[in-house]
Amino acid sequence: MGTLKGNLIFGQSGGPTSVINASAAGVFLEALQHGDVIGKVYGAAHGIKGILAENFYDMAREDPAELELLKTTPSSALGSCRYKLKSADVDDTDYRRLLEVFRKYDIRYFLYNGGNDSMDTCNKISKYMQQVGYECRIMGVPKTIDNDLFGTDHCPGFGSAAKYIATSTMEVFLDARVYDTGMVTILEVMGRNAGWLTAATAIAAYKGHGPDLIYLPEIDFDLDRFMADVRAVYEREKKCIVAISEGLKTADGRYIPELVGEVSRDAFGHAQMGGAGAILANHVKETLGCKVRAIEFSLLQRCAAHCGSQTDVDEAVLAGRTAVLAALAGTTDRMVGFRRQEGTEYRCDVDLLPLTVVANAEKKIPREWINAEGNFVTDDYIRYALPLIQGESSPPMEEGVPRFARLRKVSAAR
Repeated sequence: MGTLKGNLIFGQSGGPTSVINASAAGVFLEALQHGDVIGKVYGAAHGIKGILAENFYDMAREDPAELELLKTTPSSALGSCRYKLKSADVDDTDYRRLLEVFRKYDIRYFLYNGGNDSMDTCNKISKYMQQVGYECRIMGVPKTIDNDLFGTDHCPGFGSAAKYIATSTMEVFLDARVYDTGMVTILEVMGRNAGWLTAATAIAAYKGHGPDLIYLPEIDFDLDRFMADVRAVYEREKKCIVAISEGLKTADGRYIPELVGEVSRDAFGHAQMGGAGAILANHVKETLGCKVRAIEFSLLQRCAAHCGSQTDVDEAVLAGRTAVLAALAGTTDRMVGFRRQEGTEYRCDVDLLPLTVVANAEKKIPREWINAEGNFVTDDYIRYALPLIQGESSPPMEEGVPRFARLRKVSAAR
């Protein structure tokens, strides 16, 4: 394909991570080097909603040093959203508005940073622009701590979150063994339908300071079996640490919080997670009559840039840069992914995956990586996850606290 001159816009969507801004840094720093082709580089405020509202920023007006600091700044610097585009066949209102904005600002490159639903958004917009004959190269930049994007070996955001979870679990393990009284500790980790993050507590166990039991959404949750497992460990050790995914479901499809009440849902129809650990802790306390603590890692696990994986940061930046370069080379309707090479030394190649393959598909932990009892993971998971948490990344410090990026956010609206 020939050279396509025009402007580029980048947006962030879905839940934040420790390295989503590292991908933004990769996009902006790379795109700003190609002024002969890319005229303006825009950052959308709150993802697709910012584009619809013509609310975006001129990234060339930012201090390059602040853009570099994005690499170690957690969360979504541009602002995120959870906005579901209807099918254009059902309602094309948003699509016609996007086309209007793209034409007005001569946007020929659209890059979107997110997870499953964000890749679906990319795919829908790409198909619509092709249908109406507007040339715009569209690329998905992967992001999710859940690590459940289909087609890629792993996803930027997962490694840093896994590192934090493994580290925090080791610290909790030591704290929970200070006193000689019995106690059950339940750790609740994020993960709606896939247990990649919860399984990261097994890295702590691999180092001798981890949970006794791990329960993942890939296995139907059985409360009676859970209690039997906990009781057996507690009666033997007088201590028991259990890691659970927030998205545990019973065989009939009910999440743990639904056992005691209703669960609210977001714009995509996904159940709002959280609270499973506290519910199970109350049940354990009532049944065993011992001291029980429930610890929900909650937002801490997805914004812990002070405990980041350098591997994760580097790959997040690479994903952003690759998306820009691929689009400039003529690629469209793809998501940047990673393909791990075989061998004992960790190496990954960049992949460009069709959005139609990635959109709304989920990658779960293979059943063979979970033990027969369904309450722990095998060494296969450890071998998979360990390379992804290597290297230490943290923000520069200023007066004893992190120095995060401070963007000027100069409006680009006409």
